[in-house]
Amino acid sequence: MKQILHTMIAAFTLFIIMHPDKASGIKDPDLSLKSEGAVLMDAKTGRILYEKNGHASMYPASITKIATAIYAIENGDLDEIVTVSEKARNAEGTKVFLEEGEQVPLKRLIQGMLINSGNDAAIAIAEHMSGNVEQFSKDLNEYLLKDVGVEQTNFVNPSGLFDPDHRTTAADMGKITKYAIKNEQFAEIFGTKSMEWEGETWQTTLLTHHKMLKQRPYEGVTGGKNGFVSQSGFTLVTAAQKNGLSLIAVTLKSPNDSGTYNDTEKLLDYGFGHFETKEIAPAASLVNDKKEPLQLTEPIPYTKGKDEKVTTKINRLNELVVHGEDGQELASAKLEPAIPEGQGISQNLQENKEEEDKYFSSHFFLAAIAAFLLVTFISGTLYWQTKR
Repeated sequence: MKQILHTMIAAFTLFIIMHPDKASGIKDPDLSLKSEGAVLMDAKTGRILYEKNGHASMYPASITKIATAIYAIENGDLDEIVTVSEKARNAEGTKVFLEEGEQVPLKRLIQGMLINSGNDAAIAIAEHMSGNVEQFSKDLNEYLLKDVGVEQTNFVNPSGLFDPDHRTTAADMGKITKYAIKNEQFAEIFGTKSMEWEGETWQTTLLTHHKMLKQRPYEGVTGGKNGFVSQSGFTLVTAAQKNGLSLIAVTLKSPNDSGTYNDTEKLLDYGFGHFETKEIAPAASLVNDKKEPLQLTEPIPYTKGKDEKVTTKINRLNELVVHGEDGQELASAKLEPAIPEGQGISQNLQENKEEEDKYFSSHFFLAAIAAFLLVTFISGTLYWQTKR
C-alpha cells in the first residue's frame, strides 16, 4: 500500500513540475557560433537575449574605437581643429595617412577612425582630448565606468592595437554600443557607408569596413565596426533595427573573417525571429495597492520572447516593474503621483493581468483535477483495505 501511495505522489509531483505549459523562461538555443565570445543585446533596454561567454575577458582590437568615438563626441568640440603629431603620423596598422602638422577638424578624425579604422586618427584624437595616449586611456576608462556602466573593461590605447592589458567582454561592448548609438552624431558616423576624404597627402573615398553595410548587406543593419589583430582574432559589433526591435550583436575572437559575419547573421536572425519590443504607454493613470493614483512620465519599452508571458506590478517604492517568465526584470520605471482617471489602470497592464490570471487559473484547474483524482484513488484504496 505504501508503495502505491509513493508512486501516486511522485506522479502527481511530476505532473505539476513537468507540465508542458509551465513557464520556463527563454532558453538560449545552440546557434553553433564559431566566435569564442558573443552577445545579442536589446538596444533599447539592455536585456541580453543570447550570450556565449558574454562576460569572458578578451582582446577587442579595433572595436575599441567605438568607445574612443563616443568619448570624443561627448567631451570634445567637433569643430575644433586638431594638429597631427609625429606619433600619430607614425601609427601602426590601418591609417588615413595623416601628416605631421596637418590640421583636421575633430569630427573628421572621428569619421576617419570609425569608417576607415584609422589608427593615426585615433592617436590624434587621444592626444587632442587628454594630452597623450596614457592620460586619454585613464580618462576613457573612468568615463566608461561612470557614464556607461562597464564592469570588465580596461583600455590602454584608443585604437585597439594589442596589449595584454587591453581587454573587454562581449557584454561590455554591447553596453558601450548601446550607450553610443543613442547619440545622433555617433549613430550617423557609425552607419556611414562611404565618404570623400580630402587629406593633405591622401585623397580618396573611404568605404566602411563593415561588410553588412556594403558588400554583404543584411536588412536592418544601421551601423557597425570590425576589428582584427592576431591575438584577438576577428571581432565585430553590429547594430540593426527592424519591426520596432533594435538589436546589438557582438562577436569576439572568431577564427576568421567570414566566421564573425556568419555568427552575426545567426544572432540577428535569432533575435528578429524570436523577440519583439512592446511598450507601456503613459496614457492612463495607475493605482498602487493603497489605491493611490500614479502615472508614468514616459513610455516604458520592454523586449520579450514572442510567446513569452510577462507580468507587471507596482512595488512598494511606487515603481512599475515588468518581469519575464524566468523572473528576469525586463523594465522598470518610477511612477509619479497623478489625479485618478478612468479605472486607474492602463489597458496594457490590464491585458497583462488578465493573461497572467488566465495562465495561472488554467494551471490551478489542472492541478485541482489531479489532486482530486489522487485523493479519490487513495480514499478508495483505504476504504477497500479496511473492508478486507
